[in-house]
Amino acid sequence: MTEKTYAERHTEQVFKGKIALDVRDSVPDWDPYSPPVAPQGAPNVLFILYDDTGLATWSPFGGRVNMPTAQKLADRGLMYTQWHTTAICSPTRSTILTGRNHHLNGFACITEATEGFPGKHGRIPAQCATIGHILQDAG
Repeated sequence: MTEKTYAERHTEQVFKGKIALDVRDSVPDWDPYSPPVAPQGAPNVLFILYDDTGLATWSPFGGRVNMPTAQKLADRGLMYTQWHTTAICSPTRSTILTGRNHHLNGFACITEATEGFPGKHGRIPAQCATIGHILQDAG
């Protein structure tokens, strides 16, 4: 069995609308994109990520660096303090996106060192939804 080429996997679909000389006489093949609208009362989510700082630095965590705006946000919301980080970038980013262990995400190593083995292929599997997917599903 031969693998399909990129062109074979990504073929254009036949346009089923009508293109006329005047756009008012034209008929689109699909509806325009409408972004999803959050339901009434849906919470706002602010995800703040700092690099190369420790929790002991920021005032919301008892640190010496005064961060009044961050303190106000922390006082009104949730703060997560228990997080596993790896020593390298790609695995840690995958855990931030999914909230799951980097091996479950397929990121046992950085993306440049991926291999064709479970846990080390460098692609987040469908069963590991990202925070974006979860928030989108929640409205």
